[in-house]
Amino acid sequence: MNHTGVLLINLGTPDAPTPEAVGRYLREFLMDGFVIDVPRPLRWFLVNVVIVPRRKIQSARAYQKVQLPGGSPLRVYTRELAEKVTEALAKDDHCVVEYAMRYGNPSIASTVARLCSPDVSRIIALPLYPQYAESSYETAVAETKRAARELDCADRLSFFPPFYDRPEFISAFARRMAETRENDWADHFVFSFHSLPERHLKRLDATHEHCLFKSDCCDQISAVNHKCYRAQCFFTARAIAAQLGLKQDDYTVSFQSRLGRAKWIGPTTEVVLRELAQRGVKRIAVSCPSFVADCLETLEEMGIRGRQTFIDAGGEELRLIPSLNADPFWVDTVADWIVGFRDQGGSL
Repeated sequence: MNHTGVLLINLGTPDAPTPEAVGRYLREFLMDGFVIDVPRPLRWFLVNVVIVPRRKIQSARAYQKVQLPGGSPLRVYTRELAEKVTEALAKDDHCVVEYAMRYGNPSIASTVARLCSPDVSRIIALPLYPQYAESSYETAVAETKRAARELDCADRLSFFPPFYDRPEFISAFARRMAETRENDWADHFVFSFHSLPERHLKRLDATHEHCLFKSDCCDQISAVNHKCYRAQCFFTARAIAAQLGLKQDDYTVSFQSRLGRAKWIGPTTEVVLRELAQRGVKRIAVSCPSFVADCLETLEEMGIRGRQTFIDAGGEELRLIPSLNADPFWVDTVADWIVGFRDQGGSL
């Protein structure tokens, strides 16, 4: 048979909300040189001596707050997306859909092993990261290629590119936010993206004089910054806001989830929430368009801690807009992307 294998890749999650399981997950995640880009001996010390012993307990408590009956939210929603995409492609009996986690289980290696069967002639990998970053998209690509090489099927691989600017993705998030926008519930909207160390952005700037050197460096996507994560985040936010009819003063773009003492891109979401409350903003709606599935960073960091931060600073209510998860429009979008990508020979 001439089947097409489809691999949906998300970041990862611990096997259980316990310090032991969280510690294993954090060690795998943080020992990735794409994530903490320092020499391996120093990375080993930072991860195993400084970060994990303290953070595994704190993170386990956070995971316990959002755990679902079927497991962690990220795994539950990613699995459901794969199942729904399988159903959407049921009429196309040449597609086999699997999902994997870059860190944790199901691993990329085990999933690629299932897809590298004699009746699968090609494999389309779709990393579920809208914006490009070495610590998300690139490491998923590298690990998938490594696993495929070991199984002698790397020549079957093709990768769907980051989709931060695709109209269907923009529409999917705008649809999630539409009800809150239409009933005028929110005084202000916040688009909160995962943050990155500034050096991750600067090293992709071949000119060494554009990225974060100019105040308007992220206002446009150009040949200089076409792989800039921050510029792509601003593009996504502007596009969603435009579709919702939001004016520039109606929303703020911010960045969350920083780790360590290095300088990370900002403004920081926690600071933005406090400043909005202190300005007299009473009700805000938060959307997180760097996450296509709800997870610890959306449900706990924003929905619980972010909400409390805003209220403690004088705000009245924070509404977290659900991520795309397995929303029918998003399911159909992913299914259509897969078919189109396959039929065009792995190009767009």
